[in-house]
Amino acid sequence: MPQKIPVRSGSPASGTLPTSEAESRDYLLSLCWPHGEALCPRCSHRKIYSLSGRRMRCASCKYTFREFSGRWLNNGGLACSEWVALIKLFAEEKSVRRMTELLGLSHNTVYKALTAVRFSILAHALDAPQFLGPRTGLNSYLKGNRLTGGPKDMSMDTIPVYGILEKNGWVFIDLVPGLQAETVFHFHLNFHLKLVRSGNLVYTDRYREYDAMLFCGNDTLPYDCIRYYSAPARIDAMDSQFWAFARNRLKRFRGIPRRRFPLYLKELEFRFNNREQDLFPLLAQRLCGLVQEYC
Repeated sequence: MPQKIPVRSGSPASGTLPTSEAESRDYLLSLCWPHGEALCPRCSHRKIYSLSGRRMRCASCKYTFREFSGRWLNNGGLACSEWVALIKLFAEEKSVRRMTELLGLSHNTVYKALTAVRFSILAHALDAPQFLGPRTGLNSYLKGNRLTGGPKDMSMDTIPVYGILEKNGWVFIDLVPGLQAETVFHFHLNFHLKLVRSGNLVYTDRYREYDAMLFCGNDTLPYDCIRYYSAPARIDAMDSQFWAFARNRLKRFRGIPRRRFPLYLKELEFRFNNREQDLFPLLAQRLCGLVQEYC
């Protein structure tokens, strides 16, 4: 017989967060298996056998797994109650340092867990296949359904460029096809496309349908050739809700590795487009999603 998974009756959406380890586990399991029935994370077969040590085995493909196998929250090594607390703090935009203090966890543990959260946000975006492909280098963080490693540093001709398009209160951040940082500097020098530098963040004037393009650079870029313009870039001058929302947050990201930059961009897109909603249940649902569904 299929194994039935207990589903917690309460929901954080109603304002009551689970507190104990057992309550947190039941809540997260209710998101993994919303119908209260265990499914194989590999083939979705319904006939599951219980083994010792909370392991399960699929009667169809013979895959042996645990409750959270193949899901984003299986990366990080946190207890269920720690995941619930971390999601809440992330939704509130607490710093990594503050999270380590409140959770009593190491910096590396919190950083790894937050990377899983950000990957889960990106994985649910409509353009996830493009962002998780080789052009951004994010694909090298994934080995099967596990997060590991990461790409090498990028040279000027491999740094991807992203486009900001805001419309009717929504923002879309795209991976611009066919462009790298090298191309943008070429447009600046030869076609007078306005560039603005803020640390390693470089953004442009309007380009085609985009309100601006931007990327996170490194020391391979010829920053000295950026011309000064008395007039501001269009996105600085326009009444952009997103840019007002994102500008100060982007400043906090100056120290991040540029290869992780797209994770932070899609986080900003997610936060802005859901700014009127409670982010906790949305984040928990994404974190409980299966990795192989998106990558």
